[in-house]
Amino acid sequence: MALWCPECVRPFVERMLSRVLGDITLEQFVDLLLPGGLSTLVQRRRASLIVSRVRMVAALFALLTPLWIVIDVYVFPWPMWGHLALLRVVATAAFLGLVVGFGNTETIGVALRALTLLLVIPTVFFVIANPILATFAAEVGDTGRAVAMGYAFLPFVMVAGLSVFPVTATEGALLALPMVLAEGGVTALGYQVMPFASTFAALWLLILVAVVATLAGMSQLHFMTALVSQSAHDVLTRAFTRRVGEELLDLQVRHAWRQGMPLSLAFVDLDHFKTVNDVYGHEEGDATLRRAADALRRTLRRQDMLVRWGGEEFVVVMTGTDATGAATALKRLRRNGLGTRADGVEQTASIGLTERTADGIDDWQELVDKADERMYAAKQQGRDRVITVGDEALADV
Repeated sequence: MALWCPECVRPFVERMLSRVLGDITLEQFVDLLLPGGLSTLVQRRRASLIVSRVRMVAALFALLTPLWIVIDVYVFPWPMWGHLALLRVVATAAFLGLVVGFGNTETIGVALRALTLLLVIPTVFFVIANPILATFAAEVGDTGRAVAMGYAFLPFVMVAGLSVFPVTATEGALLALPMVLAEGGVTALGYQVMPFASTFAALWLLILVAVVATLAGMSQLHFMTALVSQSAHDVLTRAFTRRVGEELLDLQVRHAWRQGMPLSLAFVDLDHFKTVNDVYGHEEGDATLRRAADALRRTLRRQDMLVRWGGEEFVVVMTGTDATGAATALKRLRRNGLGTRADGVEQTASIGLTERTADGIDDWQELVDKADERMYAAKQQGRDRVITVGDEALADV
């Protein structure tokens, strides 16, 4: 008897997750821990949101940071407030640089760099300001010590701020780490302003704040993922909508062009579909569409893409697949069928196939147009066939 059975463990893990996390599946939970599994669409959406919030927070800090100089002048002696004022001017310039230096983007790497810089600026500010405060501590009165506490709270404020960004657990831990190290370093060197009982107490509280903030960020990410998935997929067939499909197809074609990789696209039009609606009604038409979409999906690999282009038309995008491989997949599709209609007759389709390198096309719209043109050629030649690269009919299966 096997001691380790992954197939047995998975249901148990999923049941435990459902009890603790509600409707989150195992795959979704892994995506909330590590960013690698998130879809391109989710990454683009969260990149845009992260950058917009980074710019908003940076603009707010650029406004508030220099205003605090007035309070420093009032409660701290010279040259203490002078050093802090210079530090605030530099931090303000850095925040303004973030505001103007990062425009709208849908690249997650750029967004995470912006968020990292947003946290680095106050981290550096904290590391420099605390020795200044500690050096002049003897010259500061009760009011000054109370104001100095505000400086000591900076790591907690910034780590808590992670809660407004949709981040994974890994990203949250890495982003909070510099502040945790800064707090530990300042405390270990004796520059601590906040009267914690021990270094451990300060770090423990900061880590707890970081954990709660990261959980809030993960919750935002899960909510965003659910919304993107809901808006990106056609309700009836669960294929991508045309709007989202065009966006993703553009990305796929540009990526294939940069990498010099093949990319095949099939334009699928269900034959005589209008008669299904006219004779058997729209409910049966919807059922026929669902069966056809399921059949197409079973033919595809996980990295391929199914788009409902309109009505009874689908676009199938096969990444990293040349014309020969795509033809093999379409033969398998025709052999397995697209399901049956209400009268028991097999549903057929006219299909046009294009491939980026073989057709010499590097524009997604031209790729779709060429596949559409070949699909119409398939209809004119009698339907229930595939016209492939070179305008040749694919051999019958």
